[in-house]
Amino acid sequence: MLKIPEINQGNLHLLLPSKISWLAGMLVEYKGMNITEAIKTIYGSKLYKKLKVESTKMWHLGPVALYQELETELN
Repeated sequence: MLKIPEINQGNLHLLLPSKISWLAGMLVEYKGMNITEAIKTIYGSKLYKKLKVESTKMWHLGPVALYQELETELN
C-alpha cells in the first residue's frame, strides 16, 4: 500500500501551484482580470500569506472556498 506523506511546512509548497492556478483562473473568469494581474493579486493577498503556512490549514480548502476567502478580502 502506498503511504501518503503528511503535509508539513517542508512540503506544503508542492500543493500551492495548483491552488494558485485555480484561483487565478477564477479571477480571470469572474473578475475579468488578465492572468498576470490575477497572479499578482493572489501572491499579494492576505489569503496567500495564510495559505503558505501549514498551521493555518488553509491548504486543505478547495478552490471555491479559497475563492470566497479571496473575494471577501478584495471587497
